[in-house]
Amino acid sequence: MSTLSLSVGRASAPHEESDVMTTRTIKVGALARVEGEGALKVTIRDGEVKQAELNIFEPPRFFEGFLRGRAFAEAPDITARICGICPVAYQMSAVHAMEAAIGVGITPAIRALRRLLYCGEWIESHGLHVYMLHAPDFLGYPGAIELAKDQPDVVKRGLAMKKAGNEIVATVGGREIHPVNIKVGGFYKAPSKKVLNGLVDKLKDGRDIALETVRWVAGFDFPDVERDYEFVSLCHPDEYPFNEGQIMSNRGLKTEAAGYPDHFEEFHMPQSTALHSRIKERGFYFCGPMARYSLNFMKLPKLAQDIAMEVGLGPVCRNPYQSIIIRSIELVFAFDEALRIIENYEPPDPPAVPTPPRAGVGHAATEAPRGMLYHRYQLAGDGSIEQATIIPPTSQNQATIEDDLTTFIPKWLDMNDVDLRWRCEQTVRNYDPCISCATHFLRLDIDRA
Repeated sequence: MSTLSLSVGRASAPHEESDVMTTRTIKVGALARVEGEGALKVTIRDGEVKQAELNIFEPPRFFEGFLRGRAFAEAPDITARICGICPVAYQMSAVHAMEAAIGVGITPAIRALRRLLYCGEWIESHGLHVYMLHAPDFLGYPGAIELAKDQPDVVKRGLAMKKAGNEIVATVGGREIHPVNIKVGGFYKAPSKKVLNGLVDKLKDGRDIALETVRWVAGFDFPDVERDYEFVSLCHPDEYPFNEGQIMSNRGLKTEAAGYPDHFEEFHMPQSTALHSRIKERGFYFCGPMARYSLNFMKLPKLAQDIAMEVGLGPVCRNPYQSIIIRSIELVFAFDEALRIIENYEPPDPPAVPTPPRAGVGHAATEAPRGMLYHRYQLAGDGSIEQATIIPPTSQNQATIEDDLTTFIPKWLDMNDVDLRWRCEQTVRNYDPCISCATHFLRLDIDRA
């Protein structure tokens, strides 16, 4: 539901010159194609954006609070419930942090199987975002349902990729949503080589669709804008990052996950039930596919590098509206990486390493589809959780989203309110925000004078 109100104020003397103030407010009662509940208010005065607030009002869910006192082995199953779109990311950050806390290492075979599981989640999430959530913005459709009516084959491509990702997660993780086969130390059960080989044909088809998707989205009409972001992501010396690597930025930041609290801090803004984040030395930053791509381009397989160059995207991208291209390139990577892992797969035996409890502190950062996800746990001697900290990518990007709106909206003030509202929503969707994780985005106010 949308409403528009217009108020005009004038001085009372009928024959005197007077200032005229016009205030226009647009309220969007329900914004689709993001996950969670929130709002946006943009205040414009004399052609300038005075304030852009991403208002997250979804109630906090207190996961960090009710993890306290639970056994460390419960963390993967509990944290998975934070998100139905990226449960694997929460599980992977949790198991790596717990393994760091109790001082155990996993085998190469377990590590490879975890990367395969992450491939499935990236395929699920990116396929959903590209086709169902973001593409309608560029094609002029209110949503995927309207797009499917006019271009059913397009939507079927996205669904085919998402189905392939679902099958990876179900095969390795035990079920498609909130997988149950993940544990601290590895897996409860490892799939056989034969079972994984049964996925190969669908993954090859999915890789072809992903290549077609890159070419398709690269033809969209993108706003001609760029910003000089500080990109932050994991960086691994040998591979495109999922679970491991140092936290790095394009402005010289370099730290292990355990150094996260030394360089990053959270702070509260009154309009949001989610905390904002910043680098202590400099301020706001950008995590997510654009950051991963720009910091790790040379770690992509040749197939993904070649398609990026084919569509005119260089090794660094600073236009957030082109993030849909980068997600599509990451789809190519995820399918290709999944096929590589399956080709070389040998089931881990045993599927998990022993994990005796002990007191300790563990940190981990992994790359969720939307960006870097940080976990920290403090354990007692019996393995119970004394303290938990979880910092999802959407909360890390909140301030940067607001900065994008403040920076870009002045270029489009000649738009009418309907078109400007659309552009503002599109700007937020560049980040594929998961507001539930951070605490859709349901209401938009544009206040003009």
